[in-house]
Amino acid sequence: MDKVLQAIDEAALEGASLVVFPETFVPYYPYFSFVLPPVLMGQEHMKLYEEAVTVPGPETAAVSRAARTHQMVVVLGVNERDRGSLYNTQLIFDVDGQCLLKRRKITPTYHERMVWGQGDGSGLQVCETAVGRVGALACWEHYNPLARYSLMAAHEEIHCAQFPGSMVGNIFAEQTEVTLRHHALESGCFVVNATGWLTPEQVAAIAPTEALQKVLRGGCYTTIISPEGVHLCEPIREGEGIAIADLDFSLITKRKRMMDSVGHYARPDLLQLQLNNTAYSPISGSTSSPINSPASDALPAVPSEPNPEDQPTPLDSAASVPSLL
Repeated sequence: MDKVLQAIDEAALEGASLVVFPETFVPYYPYFSFVLPPVLMGQEHMKLYEEAVTVPGPETAAVSRAARTHQMVVVLGVNERDRGSLYNTQLIFDVDGQCLLKRRKITPTYHERMVWGQGDGSGLQVCETAVGRVGALACWEHYNPLARYSLMAAHEEIHCAQFPGSMVGNIFAEQTEVTLRHHALESGCFVVNATGWLTPEQVAAIAPTEALQKVLRGGCYTTIISPEGVHLCEPIREGEGIAIADLDFSLITKRKRMMDSVGHYARPDLLQLQLNNTAYSPISGSTSSPINSPASDALPAVPSEPNPEDQPTPLDSAASVPSLL
């Protein structure tokens, strides 16, 4: 957490109004699950349980104070522990320190399924913040076009992406660039992406052999992209650093006047997205709070019955209430 708070302080000195951290930055991304067979990862998995974050908890309280002190919007990725399960969780804090959203990665990718549980549709929301309408997805959720479209239909202005970095080599960075630039163009929004990076010493501590260490190098691509798909800063491909850019919101209108994929360029009479944004609960028909809901004090979303006489819209979803922590 010290590194998180220090980075927020440094970003504030640079005049930043929004700071985005890499995927599950607190306490760390579970690289061990990528290089170790399941039979050998028990000790590391247990360690992650012990160091994972509870929400709300002392870690989120510290970030809340920092956001309020610096009048900054903070998007932080954490390993969240909810009793017996871990989740890949993204938190969005506004400038008053309030946590506007806690969302969980809807489908952990490949090796991650040995570590994290699944999220639900209640987290597919866009938050009205002091810097604009902010949405977030983690890593390969960006390969789920319907998840991306749910945020586009909610008119996100700044999309915050989080990737682990230090994986698979340069091809991972190249794929990340293509994915982010495409989303910026398709959604007509800014994309702010943060990736992690491992030092050679960290790589050696995680992977037992040189052959496995090779797959934990490269793949970093921290950057900021305009609604026109243009880089607004030099991407960070290696090492630690802060990518900084000024966002001109007139570029959103410039892009969308040509192609608004959820407005004048949409055809909801032909193509629609149905979104189940209710919070998951293992108990049906209970009046108790959902065990795995995004926040214990959040009101669960209640699906509304479709009205055939309603004018169709690009996003067909139930009304929901933002999760408040």
